[in-house]
Amino acid sequence: MGNRQAVIFCSASSSIDPKYNQAARELVRALHALGYSVVSGGGKIGTMGAITDESIRLGASHVAVLPGFMKGLENPGVSEVVWTETMSTRKERMRLGCDVAIALPGGIGTLDEVIETLVLRKLHRWDGEVYLLNIDGFFNPLVALLDHYVATHMMEPEDRALVHVADTVEALADMLDK
Repeated sequence: MGNRQAVIFCSASSSIDPKYNQAARELVRALHALGYSVVSGGGKIGTMGAITDESIRLGASHVAVLPGFMKGLENPGVSEVVWTETMSTRKERMRLGCDVAIALPGGIGTLDEVIETLVLRKLHRWDGEVYLLNIDGFFNPLVALLDHYVATHMMEPEDRALVHVADTVEALADMLDK
């Protein structure tokens, strides 16, 4: 079970509903219990901060990946900080060696990360599994858009099936435990 890694894409906003940060902490605990180490943006605010703080609290391995222009925004207690030159190389490095990519509710940065990861999965340039943690239906519009792509033949059903959706941390943990 060891040596599995999960990259988590999420919000860096400190003004979002606290339920998203609570779900993030629950997710980190579930991943740790399943033997996953965590890779994330590693910032110290918003959901990124909640993920990093919970990893530190658990004594779990956590790799933070940030572009150089974000110096000073990293959470100082993470296991490892990796600096990149650009946001593009950041995303690439975040996925490196990860078995799963999990998107929690987040803004356009999170959307960019999960869509790029899905495209790379479709093109066989990344071999992990892609998950959306759909807290309170946050990702319902994205799921509907992907379904619309299939209905209009802009996306193949087998490519749509590359995105797994879980409404709760427990449901996601069950998916990961199989």
